[in-house]
Amino acid sequence: MSEAYERERQNNARLDELSSKVSALRGITVDIYDNARAQDVIDNTSETFSSMTTSLKGSATRLGRMAASGNKVAVLKLSAILIGIFIFLYYVSKLFF
Repeated sequence: MSEAYERERQNNARLDELSSKVSALRGITVDIYDNARAQDVIDNTSETFSSMTTSLKGSATRLGRMAASGNKVAVLKLSAILIGIFIFLYYVSKLFF
C-alpha cells in the first residue's frame, strides 16, 4: 500500500513539473508572437518613412526647378510657405518644450 502511495506522489510531482514546463513554453510562445507582431509594425513604419522620403525628394526637386525658372510670384509663395512652416514649428515646439 505504501509503495502505491509513493508512486502516486511521484507521478503527481512529475505532473506538476510538466505543468510548469508547459506554462513556461506557453509564455515563450506568446512572447515570440508579440515580438513578431512588433517587428511587423516596425517594417510597416520603415516602408512608410521610405515612401515619404521619396515623395519629399520629388517635391524638393520640383520646388528647385520652379525657383530656378525665375518666376517671382512662385518664389515669393515658396518663401511664404517656408516661413509659415518655420513659425508653426517654432510655436509647436514652445508648447511641448
